[in-house]
Amino acid sequence: MSDLFYSPLTVICAGSSLAFSAVFYKLYKDKKQETQKLKEIPHFQPDHNLLRILNATPHKRLHYVAVDGLVQANGEPITSQYAQRCHGVVQKITVQEHWKYWNSMMKSWVSKTVNKKETNNTVPFSLVQPGSYVNEVSVHVDSPLEAAGDYLEQVHKRLRQAQEGLVGIVLHEFSGEKPVALEEREEMLRVGSFLTGFGELVLEQDKVVKLRPPRDGRSYILIASDYKSFIQRHENSANMWKGLTALFGITGVTLLAGFIHTGLKDKKK
Repeated sequence: MSDLFYSPLTVICAGSSLAFSAVFYKLYKDKKQETQKLKEIPHFQPDHNLLRILNATPHKRLHYVAVDGLVQANGEPITSQYAQRCHGVVQKITVQEHWKYWNSMMKSWVSKTVNKKETNNTVPFSLVQPGSYVNEVSVHVDSPLEAAGDYLEQVHKRLRQAQEGLVGIVLHEFSGEKPVALEEREEMLRVGSFLTGFGELVLEQDKVVKLRPPRDGRSYILIASDYKSFIQRHENSANMWKGLTALFGITGVTLLAGFIHTGLKDKKK
């Protein structure tokens, strides 16, 4: 057993464990700091309390806040081109071709995506509280296509395999390129889904509350989640890095302690 601990491999494993622990601790500190900064951003929901606060602020504006609610189209929503009974307020359709090209140096076929085409559509929409009525407070979301964040849900994806005859196969072998498939993908921000937005809130003269890109240069972000779940995911991520820090740290210290203890015991013999 002493030989197991008193070996160069033990030192390498201990050093690696402590190094990983240091890396994970850095990731934990970064994620914790990021989560804390997110929590410091004022959070609101579309309600009368938000209206009162906006009315009391200079210029009826909140420069950078988080607001969450259910997506509701202000008029007719967009109907999915592919998915049945699927309606949204933002739509992104991507069509691209997958080809293979012969690499003479590697002596193999290399995949490549070409002729990518994107179509974006949007209709006016607002955020409302769950269970709210027509005359309740809502927050109109401006310029969603300018926002960063992963807020679109994939509702359709299909790969159409290229069909080619014998003559086409021979020609493609000689030309060094051949089609593989045509990919269609549709993503939507669906009506009734939760959305959290980070941006500037302003109360217009017609008593319409709008969420829009901040004028001070900060990021305009839309997240497909309610605010509480969004923060919880960040906290879970921080706790994961914290747990890995402890696990690899304890492992490294244990191995190092075993190495030192075995070495001292052998010297006494």
